[in-house]
Amino acid sequence: MKLGSLKSSSKDGRLVVVSKDNKKMVPATDVAENLRTALENWSETRPALMSLYEQLNQEQISGEEIKPENFHSPLPRSFQWIDGSAFIQHIKLVRKSRNAPIPETLHTIPLVYQGSGDSFLAPTEDIPQSDPKHGTDFEGEIGVIVNDVPMGVSPEKALDHIILFVLINDVSLRGLAAPELKRGFGFVQSKPSSSFAPFAVTKEELGGNWKGGRVHLPLLVDFNGVSFGKAGGGAMHFHFGELISHAAKTRRLTAGTIIGSGTVSEEGKGFSCLVEKRTVETIQTGEAKQPFMKPGDQITIRMLDQNGENIFGTISQKVMKAPI
Repeated sequence: MKLGSLKSSSKDGRLVVVSKDNKKMVPATDVAENLRTALENWSETRPALMSLYEQLNQEQISGEEIKPENFHSPLPRSFQWIDGSAFIQHIKLVRKSRNAPIPETLHTIPLVYQGSGDSFLAPTEDIPQSDPKHGTDFEGEIGVIVNDVPMGVSPEKALDHIILFVLINDVSLRGLAAPELKRGFGFVQSKPSSSFAPFAVTKEELGGNWKGGRVHLPLLVDFNGVSFGKAGGGAMHFHFGELISHAAKTRRLTAGTIIGSGTVSEEGKGFSCLVEKRTVETIQTGEAKQPFMKPGDQITIRMLDQNGENIFGTISQKVMKAPI
């Protein structure tokens, strides 16, 4: 099943069911006004939403044509957005870019931080840049949305709490990250609003590509119209169950919590962010030649299955000078 949120006067958007081929949609507000409400009552709303999905795909209901510009991120806001860093290759490269040591627990304890979930960007919305010195970067990620997760859940049981899957552009300001971390209290200014591909999907849409707590498909990243990366989601060191379990060690997670994989990274498969390429350039030549994003630069992120179907729809964003 595929779900989306249309932009509306509500900060939570308006819930729609999307056809498997991403061409048609049908309003789902008779089931739940928005995706947040649907998630909080998932045992009741899921059957009704699935029924709409099946009717739409079987052309028992006609549906409306999809216009990507009308879609917000599936959850325009969330009570909780927790991002991990589950790809070891990315951790090593980013740490080198900051001349920071590799954690002793690199292979045993996942790295996570709690981001700002109160206001996400839409999948085609411009990324505002207030200062080019901030080092605007994109980060292509895979994410999951969970139902209510009990405190102390095991990694294996945590997988049962995953309801939906999403794609993420975790926008980062590299010039601000290192100074923040040196102060010893984590990210705030260096992590502005993220964006998501327009459609959130259930595991059935991933088929056999969802196994071992990982999505075994390449994340396709284009920068300014040129292929930039195709790293595989299966390269995650920590699987999603381990990330959820880590986040829930001392607290419950409420329905609608989003857990990100961190930047998808696989050696030899290009890059899902600019800082990785800059670090490799520095290692190879002694100098980073790839600039960070400037106004007019465009990032595109998507994931295709083996049949070439665009599972989540497309993140397509340009950087613009912030009107401040």
